[in-house]
Amino acid sequence: MKKLILMSVFAFLIAGTIYSANNEIPLIGSKAAKFTAETTNGKITFPNDFGNSWKILFSHPQDFTPVCTSELLELAYMQDEFKKLGVEIAVISTDDVKTHKLWKEHLESLDYKDRGTFKINFPIIDDSNAKIARQYGMIHDTEDSNKDVRGVFILDGDNTIRSINFYPMEVGRNMEEIIRIVKALKTTKRERVMTPANWKEGDDLIIPYNPTSYSENADNSNVEKEYYSVGNRLWFKRVSK
Repeated sequence: MKKLILMSVFAFLIAGTIYSANNEIPLIGSKAAKFTAETTNGKITFPNDFGNSWKILFSHPQDFTPVCTSELLELAYMQDEFKKLGVEIAVISTDDVKTHKLWKEHLESLDYKDRGTFKINFPIIDDSNAKIARQYGMIHDTEDSNKDVRGVFILDGDNTIRSINFYPMEVGRNMEEIIRIVKALKTTKRERVMTPANWKEGDDLIIPYNPTSYSENADNSNVEKEYYSVGNRLWFKRVSK
């Protein structure tokens, strides 16, 4: 009997380890896990099918729920803005593709905020077996054992994960903030700078070095035109006029 109990405990621990390993949130800087799935736009392989575009993978708990509905209507309204930024969108939940298609048809009939109706061009991914959700650590069992929490994974053109954000099930995401994060990531990568708190496009940028020595700075007015310091190790590059 004692041996049977020990074996049961051991099996439980092994199962828990496997479960945990298959439900880990990927790390920033890691390559995004690849998967193939059915979607409202047909079968896709993510992220490969989107080439060297930046990508955003949005997870949501359930189709036809109020917060999710408002989020997808905002995404539909802003999808051209994401496109101009070179960003492809994909949405995923643990509902099946048949339900996704019904929901998509319903969403495309709604006039939200008196903007008119919009076609949804981005795919909504079938993950009814929750395999992808586990792969990306989207299911948090303290919330629900079979529904994704609101996750946002931002990938660059090399399919490296650059940002991860999770939101509680009852709080809708701010799409403007997601746009801001993408613009910040692209700016920092392009110009090798950093962005300060509350940065918006057009604001001054932090540089991770002193642009010149203090002795040189006294005789170099061009440095002061382009850069300024507000304290030790806090140098800014002037962008705003």
